[in-house]
Amino acid sequence: MLQYSKYQGLGNDFLMLDGREASSSDDCFDLTPGRIQRLCDRRFGIGADGVIVAAPPREGGELRMRIFNADGSEPEMCGNGIRCLARFLADSDGDLPGRRWQIETLAGRIVPELQSDGTVRVDMGPPFLDPAAVPTTLEPGEAGIPQGTLEADGESFRVGAAGMGNPHVVIPVSDLEAVDLERFGAALEVHPAFPARTNVHFVQVLSPDHLVMRVWERGAGPTLACGTGACATLVVCHALGLAERSARVDLPGGPLQIAWEPADGHVWMTGPAEAVFDAVIAPSLWDPEGPEAPDAEVLQAVDAPANAEQRVSEGVAGVDCATACVRGCIRPDDCPSAAARARVEALLSSSSLDDLVNLATNSLENRIRSRAERPSSLGG
Repeated sequence: MLQYSKYQGLGNDFLMLDGREASSSDDCFDLTPGRIQRLCDRRFGIGADGVIVAAPPREGGELRMRIFNADGSEPEMCGNGIRCLARFLADSDGDLPGRRWQIETLAGRIVPELQSDGTVRVDMGPPFLDPAAVPTTLEPGEAGIPQGTLEADGESFRVGAAGMGNPHVVIPVSDLEAVDLERFGAALEVHPAFPARTNVHFVQVLSPDHLVMRVWERGAGPTLACGTGACATLVVCHALGLAERSARVDLPGGPLQIAWEPADGHVWMTGPAEAVFDAVIAPSLWDPEGPEAPDAEVLQAVDAPANAEQRVSEGVAGVDCATACVRGCIRPDDCPSAAARARVEALLSSSSLDDLVNLATNSLENRIRSRAERPSSLGG
């Protein structure tokens, strides 16, 4: 029975899985795209914008964050997600305000810090403004950012782009409510100017220190908030002369405070993250009809010329069992996840179903009790 917690930051909600005790970052959970889609389904599953795994580090950090969109894709980073991960870690470990985490992501090392009011302040690092780093084919403009005019579904938009470890396109508008987000968000996400697709943000400037925006997230569609998007929006608006370096950014789920520091060029994000509930995943939801058939993209990756079997035969370490071994273990004599599986099998063979249910229940009760007993200044 797989235990999880649900957290939300401004309505951007995630299922949190603690895999820090796994033997490797890729040996935490057998998360296939199909399983992620079932978990995130709001009618037939639990419901979430994504799944976040706290995994063992690879590059000297405290832990590694792996985040998966509701469609099963794995983005580089998520601002709301990393705030939720920080609160999840604090709740799990009993950490107090001032605690900082060195978290590895696909966008590099990110450092969130728990504040006394329960919010989380995150050093998001400097924005990427070189077109190749975003990535985008838009050329640098007079504002010093990639900018230009894009056609989408028969309409033209003046846009700016920035990267926060993931790509963002920002479109200033005079009337935010008049924007057909479903129509233009979907079209701009897959615009050829963004070879890795992009997050799409329409923004209205209420004043130089107050912006309001709507979000179309890559791989998720309309969401109530996007932390990296709020950072990119502030950067683009400031570059275009529309906003100060620090501003309140209102999203559908609530406000974030974003600051682009001139001294080091880092962007700082401060906002809430709150626990929703703790629970366990029913086996029928995790695996409703036995072993899942591999997705076409996974099979293509396995069958590619530089496939996992070839890498192993060439002595390359670091097999991702969740994708490379979909048709059976490709390294049975030296399986990287064998020890973890053996521990699970030993636990299952020595425990009754009642024992396992009690184990999960006690763990949940301890987490809830810890959250209830933490200092009231933490909020939430």
